[in-house]
Amino acid sequence: MCGGSVNVFPSPNIITGGINLNIVYPICCGVDVHKRFFVATIITTKGIEPIYQKRRFSTFNNEILKFKSWLLENNCRDICMESTGKYWVPVSNLLEDSVNVTIANPKWVKTVKGNKDDVKDSKWIGDLFRIGLVPGSFIPSKDVRILREYTRYRFKLVSAKASEKNRYQNVFTVCNVALDAVVSDMFGKSASSITDYIINSDTFDPAHCVSLLRGSLKQKADEVMESIEGFQMTDSQKERAKMVREHYDYLAVHIKKLDAVIDLLVKPFESAVTLLCTNPGIKRNSAITIISEIGTDMSQFGSSKRLCRWAGLTPGNNESAGKKKSVKISRAGVYLKPALIEVAHAAVTDKKNPYYRIKYERIAKRRGKKRAIVAIARMILTAVYHMLTTGEVWNPVDLKQIDMPPELREKEIQKSLHRAVKLLVAHGIIAPDIIHFPEAASG
Repeated sequence: MCGGSVNVFPSPNIITGGINLNIVYPICCGVDVHKRFFVATIITTKGIEPIYQKRRFSTFNNEILKFKSWLLENNCRDICMESTGKYWVPVSNLLEDSVNVTIANPKWVKTVKGNKDDVKDSKWIGDLFRIGLVPGSFIPSKDVRILREYTRYRFKLVSAKASEKNRYQNVFTVCNVALDAVVSDMFGKSASSITDYIINSDTFDPAHCVSLLRGSLKQKADEVMESIEGFQMTDSQKERAKMVREHYDYLAVHIKKLDAVIDLLVKPFESAVTLLCTNPGIKRNSAITIISEIGTDMSQFGSSKRLCRWAGLTPGNNESAGKKKSVKISRAGVYLKPALIEVAHAAVTDKKNPYYRIKYERIAKRRGKKRAIVAIARMILTAVYHMLTTGEVWNPVDLKQIDMPPELREKEIQKSLHRAVKLLVAHGIIAPDIIHFPEAASG
């Protein structure tokens, strides 16, 4: 993570509105970055009044290196930039080896409208940063960032592939082909053979169409023919179906190539991937996605609660005048949160391990299914945090209470009751001869 350790210097101080604010960074720089240029303001604290130095640089590499030299000449090792799109990345790439770079969420450094320009923005960012009012965003190491680029690209391709699949199915729906109402998968072997025959043939032979059916679908031959006969598909519609199918096949091949590259990039994290796969619901692709988003160093977050909040799985806090208003989970974690929700759905349907299913059913009764799934996703991410921190496989402390045979559960209840009675007797709350338990229960 970019950005070094924060050292609080005892002096000088800023007195603002009765609040004593310590100077966290005596020498720092605020940067307002754009596509073609960025404005930097070095703030040096000497005495009460800070000294400001302002310069403007191009976002070309030679200008960024000049900016780096300017920082080092002024003994400035800490800078803060607003995360404006991807424009901050080239600047950070050339600085991170010798300068502590803090990337700030725009909402923490937003200025007042009507009194802002590029120079004032950089000065404002620097002023907030030097007194420690700007929390830094999580920026993983470069190898994790590269892996993240590939997993996010794969996510986009899989989404495009799903869109093409729906589009291909709609082509036949509007042409009076109701095959999707009979088969479970329009891209299965039998359905693909039939659709290819329809779009590549000028005539329609029911007998030949029946011969293309395979497996259990042969028993539905009459129903399949009823869903197809009488269809209306022009040559233009057939051509569109071919184009959609070609694009779908291309995306499938491209995703396989992408998976091969991801397998090479994930080799340094193979042990972490194997570790996460011990958690019910997490498969290899999901584990790779999780690691590409949060890395393997959990000290970056400090606690599982901060990680869950960063992933957008915790509700906000909206209270005013003593009234708590309705809140929802945040929009953060646009790539990590969908992956965890998908894992949660798989975990609650896992027949081999009922741990998450039992918790899901309990929460769903009180809060509804959607909130229950989000709660399970948060449990899984909390487990991931502790697994990556300790290196231990998935083994929740309450697993014994969840996955226990009825007879063993009854025995544990009797043991707990016996221990409770012995505690009450030891403190003189009840007499020893009031309640008697069988000898088997005391074992």
